[in-house]
Amino acid sequence: MFEVSQLSVRYGKHLALDNAAIQVGAGELAVILGANGAGKSSMLRALGGMLKPLPGAKVLLDGEDLLAVPPHHLVEKGLALVPEGRGVFVDLTVRENLQLGALTPRARPHEQENLANVLDLFPRLAERLPQRVGTMSGGEQQMVAVGRAIMSAPRYLLLDEPSLGLSPLMSQELFRAIKRVKEMGVGVLMVEQNVNLSLDIADRGYLIETGRIVGQGSANDLRNDPAVQQAYLGH
Repeated sequence: MFEVSQLSVRYGKHLALDNAAIQVGAGELAVILGANGAGKSSMLRALGGMLKPLPGAKVLLDGEDLLAVPPHHLVEKGLALVPEGRGVFVDLTVRENLQLGALTPRARPHEQENLANVLDLFPRLAERLPQRVGTMSGGEQQMVAVGRAIMSAPRYLLLDEPSLGLSPLMSQELFRAIKRVKEMGVGVLMVEQNVNLSLDIADRGYLIETGRIVGQGSANDLRNDPAVQQAYLGH
């Protein structure tokens, strides 16, 4: 279980995240829904070790305190973040980018098995292993970013706006792969603007407004909630 409570983040005088609490189980996909500037990405950056939360926060992975772990060791603990903007190495090939995900002691013994999983999830990457990533489309680069995270053998995967800038067709392909990642037993916490696609594959969702969690429920309940329909689904 990935458990977060009392998580607050401040940028100077601005409180970007206020006392947030979420839970994600193994093999479960939870999506965080909210408008731009609501605090979604701040949450993932704090969980991924990129931002320091305010005192009092608790972040536990199967009972272990991740806030006591140096950020560069989080991947070894089983937590992988795919940030907004992908963060791929454009001058390296697909194969080299994927290999970078398997450098930790946790992942190294399973490199070939995880590579096979990645190429099964994203068959078009199998055709492009020698290709330099900078020559690929945005959707293909996002596949490389998610694939590299899978190469680290994560127990929990954090995804920040994975469909940002992608075509509808590419977004659907990516989301089908993310659903399969969940079915492999990996817990997924995803921030995403595409509410319809998110709720199609999610088990649960959280609503965030101005830095605070204001609602939560099953994906089906959220889809049928009139307030969610009006705010996010255009109904």
